[in-house]
Amino acid sequence: MNVNVREENGFRFIEEGEGEPIVLLHGLFGALSNWNDVLNHFKGRYKVLIPLMPIYSMPIIHLGVKGLAGFIHDFISWKGYDKVTLLGNSLGGHVALVYVTLHPEKVKAMILTGSSGLYEKAFGDTFPKRGDREYIRQKVSLTFFDPAVATDELVDEVLETTSDRAKVLRILTMAKSAIRHNMRKDIPNIQCPVCLIWGKQDGITPPNVAEEFHELLPDSELHWIDQCAHAPMMEKPLEFNMLLDGFLMRLHERGILA
Repeated sequence: MNVNVREENGFRFIEEGEGEPIVLLHGLFGALSNWNDVLNHFKGRYKVLIPLMPIYSMPIIHLGVKGLAGFIHDFISWKGYDKVTLLGNSLGGHVALVYVTLHPEKVKAMILTGSSGLYEKAFGDTFPKRGDREYIRQKVSLTFFDPAVATDELVDEVLETTSDRAKVLRILTMAKSAIRHNMRKDIPNIQCPVCLIWGKQDGITPPNVAEEFHELLPDSELHWIDQCAHAPMMEKPLEFNMLLDGFLMRLHERGILA
């Protein structure tokens, strides 16, 4: 990913473009590079910000979806934005949901794709075996409809992470926090517009999860991408960006975005 990762005031982040701010939130095994196609598509018209969430550096006593939402609040406040649009994948969507319930006045709109918050099944009933590269490849492949998208680079990133005992402890802590922090009771109170973009073959947060989000959210629209699983912005970037373009255009028409 040929972009400049800034390090300022304790934050590591990418910031590109000008205009309305859109903050992109990655998942538990995600990385800044997950948003490469979204960044390149939208940075000509929007201020795109991608903070690296401190899953592996935050004091473990504060590690959880609420702690990460607090980190995002600190980041947005430091940047001086009154309101932002949030786009979250997987755990990043969960963090966005927690953030908007704590700070509804700071969010213009949200886009959720493969979001946890109601249900997710990340690694099945077992945690990744340390050092077992083929096992990791099989599990990473579940993120995508086309297993070929699980490149050697992606597999190596997850293998490196799951070979570090301290990181494994943090992943388990984070996963338990996400399970405990179910959003079902809070979601009907979210008033901002929400766009749900879901892979039809998502096996981690299956289609019925998207349908439940759509049913519970007062102001939502649901879009499907076929032959696509848990990370549509990576697996089907053209379709994902087209759907996101349409949603942002409707926000402009409603006067929600300038």
